[in-house]
Amino acid sequence: MEKYVCTVCGYVYDPEVGDPDNDVAPGTKFADIPDDWTCPICGAGKEEFEAES
Repeated sequence: MEKYVCTVCGYVYDPEVGDPDNDVAPGTKFADIPDDWTCPICGAGKEEFEAES
């Protein structure tokens, strides 16, 4: 699965890990994360993320 990078702080969302601290289960695709989810490091919105190249 494709990883996504926060363009503000560099946090990498890895779908294989998810974001358990914010109720995003491992195996959750980035597209399936709720729209109100924010970066666990800097609080940037989901729209600030780009697919990792």
